[in-house]
Amino acid sequence: MARALDLVQVDVFTDRVFGGNPLAVFLDGRGLDDAEMQAIAREMNLSETTFVLPTTRPDCAARVRIFTPGREVPFAGHPTVGTTWVLATRGRLGSGRTALEEGIGPVEVELEGDRARPSFVWMRHRDAEFGPEIAARAGVAAALGLGEDDLRVGAPVRVGSTGSPFLYVPLRDRDAVDRAELDVAAMRRAAGDQLPGVFVFAAGKSAAYSRMFAPHTSRIPEDPATGSASGPLGAYLVQHGLVPASGAIRLVSEQGTKMGRQSFVHIRLTASARAVTDIAVGGSVVPVLEGRLTVP
Repeated sequence: MARALDLVQVDVFTDRVFGGNPLAVFLDGRGLDDAEMQAIAREMNLSETTFVLPTTRPDCAARVRIFTPGREVPFAGHPTVGTTWVLATRGRLGSGRTALEEGIGPVEVELEGDRARPSFVWMRHRDAEFGPEIAARAGVAAALGLGEDDLRVGAPVRVGSTGSPFLYVPLRDRDAVDRAELDVAAMRRAAGDQLPGVFVFAAGKSAAYSRMFAPHTSRIPEDPATGSASGPLGAYLVQHGLVPASGAIRLVSEQGTKMGRQSFVHIRLTASARAVTDIAVGGSVVPVLEGRLTVP
C-alpha cells in the first residue's frame, strides 16, 4: 500500500528564500527503513534530508536521522538548525532548552524570538579536536588548482571535528577561495586516503569566507552552508591566532556565495589563551514549501 509522507522544505542560514542551504524535513519517518530513507534523500537531491522519529531518550524532543544523497551522517549543522525550526513551528519542542537525538547523541538547541516561529536557532557543538598538520602543502594546493603561495602562511592544513570531520585548508584571500576546484584523487594523494569533506576558507577580522567540497563522501559537489564544519572553523581561527580572541567571541562564516546560494553561518564561542569552549553555531531559517511524497 502506498504511503503519503508530509515534508517541509526550508532554506537555512539565510533570511531570504533561495539563499542559504535548502533542507527537506520529513515530519514522520516511522515505517521507513534505511534503504527507503536513502532513496528519498537521493530523490530530494539536496545536501541533506532529515527524518523525524520518536526519541529514545528522555532528554531529547525528537530523534533525527540525516541523509545526504550518498549516505547517512551522524551529525550535521543545517539539518539540525532547520529541523529544529520546523519542529518549533509545529509546537513539537515544548518549552525551555531542548535537544535533538542524532547519531552522535543529544545535540542541544536554543531558540531566539517567538518560540512558535523562531527568528534564530543555535546548536551546540562538542569541543573541537584536530589532527596533525598535513605536511604536503604544495600537493594540497595543487589538488585545489592553486599554487602553494595561495595557502595562508603559518596556518596549518589539518583535519578537525566536533562530530563530523573536515579537512581545513586556510587560503590567503577570497580570490583564492573562489578559484579553488577540488581534484579528489590528487587531494587523497596529498592528505590521505580517508579524506573527509574539504573546507577552504580565508580569514578576516571577525569573519571567514568559505567553501566546502564533498563529492567523494556525500555526492555533494559543493555545500552552500556547512554548520558542522563551522564549529571547528571557529576553534581553528582562535587557536591559530587568525582572529582576535578573548572571552565571548562572535564570528560569521560567509559560504555559498560562489555557487549563488549566499549563506551566513554564525559562530559563538568562549576563548581563553587560545583554548576554545562553549562552541555554538546558528542562523536564520526561511520556509520555502510544504508537500507530500507518495512512496510504495
